[in-house]
Amino acid sequence: MPPSDRARSIVVISDFRDGWPPQSLGLTAADARDDWLTGRRGPAPHDPEDLTEARGALEVRGGYLERLPLAAVKHGLVARAEIWHFWRPDTPPSFYRESPVLARRAFHLDGEDAPFRSADMLGFIHAFGAPDILCVWGLGVDEAILEACSESFKIYNSIDAPALRMPDHAARHFDLVLTGAEWQSREVEARLPGMRTAIMPIGPEFADPLTFHLLPTVEKEWDVIYVAAAQPYKRHDILFDALEKRPGTSALCVFGYGEMDVALREEATRRGLDVTFVGPPGVPFGEVNALMNRARVGLVCGVDDGAPAILTEYMLAGLPVLANGALSCGLQFITPETGLAVSAERFHEGIDALLARAPAMDPRGAVLKRWTWDHTIARLAALMGETRSAGHAGRSPAVTEA
Repeated sequence: MPPSDRARSIVVISDFRDGWPPQSLGLTAADARDDWLTGRRGPAPHDPEDLTEARGALEVRGGYLERLPLAAVKHGLVARAEIWHFWRPDTPPSFYRESPVLARRAFHLDGEDAPFRSADMLGFIHAFGAPDILCVWGLGVDEAILEACSESFKIYNSIDAPALRMPDHAARHFDLVLTGAEWQSREVEARLPGMRTAIMPIGPEFADPLTFHLLPTVEKEWDVIYVAAAQPYKRHDILFDALEKRPGTSALCVFGYGEMDVALREEATRRGLDVTFVGPPGVPFGEVNALMNRARVGLVCGVDDGAPAILTEYMLAGLPVLANGALSCGLQFITPETGLAVSAERFHEGIDALLARAPAMDPRGAVLKRWTWDHTIARLAALMGETRSAGHAGRSPAVTEA
């Protein structure tokens, strides 16, 4: 699909839900459409005044929500991008324009069950039309929203170890499912015969070398760093067991969020481990990069995890990565150039091996060759073009469940 400067748009729908308590507005899509058209709910989408200038000044930065849509603008697939969130109470955050090409909107959430429903979002689509490219991440949206975007090119990625976290009758509306591993692709194809898949996890594949980079003058203070939520599936116990087996190892744990931070701090103290903790709350990306530069090896301890963005973020900061050999998705990023994958029982041996090899390794160079956003968006554009040429894009599902 060739780049185009026509007024095209991409929308990414996150399953992030915020605000409390849940409230029912009794809103219909028709009511919401009127609110959007009159401007009561926020401005209409619009293209940058000077797309060439905006695209030239654009830097593809941020987290996994931002990098794919920004890459699509930079590459020339679209003229503008929006990220849509869900909000519980009746006063969602105001429309927020981050740059001439990227904006955020929050839509009222109807109920708590996934895939998520929103008359507010439907009203917006009915008012202004569907985006040219619709990306849905995580727990997803209900079938009515996908049907309203029947002409959009629709992309799904679960962001997690379950390959497809939406019911089949809704998931059949997608044109392309991005996965994090071969087994995920096979599972999706078995559930949705004829669905096109591609192993292209949006976190590590759309890597950002500007935010995550080397700081050569920073002193190394910790042997290992683990940037992960304070939640059970991140398996901090594997790190702690390895530290006990390798006395004298210093570790840094950075939590963005999670409910286990107090318990993990107490456990590290009880075991007498040399662990420094940061967060929650999380710290800005620039500070995360600085903290990674102060360590020698990055860790990914989880098993039931998607392909976390931190895999290539560590590498761009110059750190080789020690991953759990049982990691469900993302082991394709662990190569002799970038790190090592070992069993949980041998994690202490893996730390020892990578600490010895780290000074001679160039993981950043490996990522720059393969997994930065510019490589991946070109692959995605080609896949979209092939799918459209085959006549699959924008199709209605062949079968719907009762």
